[in-house]
Amino acid sequence: MTSRIFMLSPARTDGKRAELLMRSEAKFELAQRVRGRGIALAEAFTFLSGLYFRGKTTYASEFGRATGGILPQYVITSSHGLLSPHTIVGLLTLKQFAEVPIDLGEPRYVQPLQHSLNELKAKLTEACEVVLLGSIATDKYCQPLLTVFGSRLLFPRDFIGRGDMSRGGLLLRAARSKKELEYVSLQSVEKRSGQRPPKLPKAVVPTRPTD
Repeated sequence: MTSRIFMLSPARTDGKRAELLMRSEAKFELAQRVRGRGIALAEAFTFLSGLYFRGKTTYASEFGRATGGILPQYVITSSHGLLSPHTIVGLLTLKQFAEVPIDLGEPRYVQPLQHSLNELKAKLTEACEVVLLGSIATDKYCQPLLTVFGSRLLFPRDFIGRGDMSRGGLLLRAARSKKELEYVSLQSVEKRSGQRPPKLPKAVVPTRPTD
C-alpha cells in the first residue's frame, strides 16, 4: 500500500482569536492551559482557525498512512519548521509564531522549514506521497515544498477555487464519509486558481430513532 502523509498549513497567530487566547486576563479553560502546561498544537490551531484547521487535521487523521517512524501529518509553522500536531505549545511559542511572517523573503520562516523538509525527505521511501492541505494559490507553502518533493507533492483537486471555510467543510465531509478526495500533482497544474465552485450542500445530520 502506498504511504501518504499530509502537510497542514498553519492557523493565523496574529488575529483576534489569537489575541483572545493569549490575553493575560483570559479566564476560559483553554487560555489557562496555554499559560500553564501548554496545549497540543492542533488544539491551539483549531481554536485559532476553527472549521478550516479542524477539517485539515481530521482529514489527515482519517487518511494518513505512514510507516517507519514517519508521522501521517505535519503542521507547517512560521518559525519552527514542521511540527507534529501533538507538540505541546505554550504562550511563548505562540508569541514566537506571531512574530515571524510567513513570507518567502523571511529567513526565520524559510530556513527552519527547509531544514525540516530535508530531514523528512531523507526518511521517506519513494512510494510515499506528500499531500498539501493548505493554500495553493500562493507560493508561500508551495515553493518550499515543491523544491524538496517535486512531482510527488500533491493536493486535492477540489481545492481549486475554494476559500478556507469551503475547504474545511469539504475535508470534514470527506473524513466523515470515509471517501478520500482526488489528488493531483502540484507541479503539473498550470493554474492553481479557478472559478469558485458551487457552495457545498448542507450536511445531513442523522436523526436518532424515537421510542
